[in-house]
Amino acid sequence: MMADEATRPAMPPFPSGGHGLRSMLPSPQKDDRAVVDAAVRRSGTSFYWAIRMLPEAKRQAMFAIYAFCREVDDIADEPGDIAIKRTRLAAWRQDIARLYEARAEPPQMAIARALAEPVQRFRLNRGDFQAVIAGMEMDAAARVRIADQGELALYCDRVACAVGRLSARVFGADNGTADSLAAALGEALQITNILRDLKEDAERDRLYLPADRLAAEGVADTDDAASVLTEPGTWAVCSELASQARSRFEAAGAILAQCDPQQMRPAIMMMEVYRRTLDRLMRRGWHRFAEPAGIPRLEKLWVAFRYGVL
Repeated sequence: MMADEATRPAMPPFPSGGHGLRSMLPSPQKDDRAVVDAAVRRSGTSFYWAIRMLPEAKRQAMFAIYAFCREVDDIADEPGDIAIKRTRLAAWRQDIARLYEARAEPPQMAIARALAEPVQRFRLNRGDFQAVIAGMEMDAAARVRIADQGELALYCDRVACAVGRLSARVFGADNGTADSLAAALGEALQITNILRDLKEDAERDRLYLPADRLAAEGVADTDDAASVLTEPGTWAVCSELASQARSRFEAAGAILAQCDPQQMRPAIMMMEVYRRTLDRLMRRGWHRFAEPAGIPRLEKLWVAFRYGVL
């Protein structure tokens, strides 16, 4: 289902006085878009060509959203003082706020300025940008643990579903479809990420497997995240989460089947890449968590061509 202007969500209210985003913020300058393009190319994402095939306005919007996500994710992941990371993420909160507050000064960062036009054109929700930043604040902690399924759902919503809500509105999904698709596909993608990156995350003292489910399988709470991965009970929890992700992929596929495939190419491609990754992880087994199980680059490029171009 495609959205028209009447079905798009309303923008967050502006202060009274008739000042809106268009009258207060300049259009993105070439230099700002160059910063965005450089960030996207530098990332080496295999989804580049699926996005590149979109109409120009949607392409520029998705590149800006991707660059924003990449930037705040890099802040959370890079080594360094946690206080400095939080300060930099707070600066991003301020710049996002400037996009929506009519009397505010323009955003300070080039990528934020490049978001101004997409925010207005596609009625992007301020809360979704702020949710992504909140998710990065969770990742920026010195030690990451997830208490239960509720906290895992919150984390997935912030770092994946919120991005999905932004993206689906750019692609053209109506309000209800965008939210449903983002909830299903975002959760599936993020759980797959968690299962794929177990070893790497443990080395950073990050453990995204819910502690209550680990405890139910007899896995004791410990400061040594890496040792948790060697427990058979942990492998059982991984199997449960993999089944959950597979179910959410099925739900996302059913929603996408009702959408225009031409407009939803990037979402379809991403779902296919990650679903294949999950299948490889399940075939490998959780006791072999140290062995890479991502799909080969050639296969990823084929998927990009098949679902992003044809």
